[in-house]
Amino acid sequence: MSATASHYSSPLLLALREGTHTCHKRLEARLPFFSADFDRAAYRRLMQAYFGFHAPLEALLGAYQECERVKTPTLVTDLLALAMTRAEIDTLPLCRALPQISDQANAMGVMYVVEGSTLGGQVLKRAMTERLALGADSGAGFLDVYGPLTGARWRSFLERLEQAPSGAEDQTRTVQAAIATFECFEQWLAQQGVLR
Repeated sequence: MSATASHYSSPLLLALREGTHTCHKRLEARLPFFSADFDRAAYRRLMQAYFGFHAPLEALLGAYQECERVKTPTLVTDLLALAMTRAEIDTLPLCRALPQISDQANAMGVMYVVEGSTLGGQVLKRAMTERLALGADSGAGFLDVYGPLTGARWRSFLERLEQAPSGAEDQTRTVQAAIATFECFEQWLAQQGVLR
């Protein structure tokens, strides 16, 4: 079995997939990317809400993740391309109900959700190019934030996940943090009125 294949069967990864399946599917079903009336204005509102969640979450994750995984600057670039000013971006509401991150076990659960979403971004990137004519330089950079490095960054995250504390208590806390991340994100997007 290859090193990559073994990552896909690690007990922690399997527990994360199983534990987050329901909340992941629920959020996915509520995201408006494929709604018939989803236009550029709706896309901009959605990216504003994404910024409001990712900016404070990345501040909490700062001690636990590498700087190349920071996505907020790309969201800022996207919002500027979508005709917002820097001053307007600076006044966007920020989410305060975030998952708790107090150690590596929590952080790995949160990062599982954030890093996993970059894979789904590949599908969304193509859809937004076709539907809204948006690309990396015109407001959709966040959907392809790692570009050609997407696969490699996901594999490196899986390697780190493999090395994370794997006792029963640590695993439970990692899965709970991942579930909390999905739930906090969904609640935030709902409060911002951008879900369907």
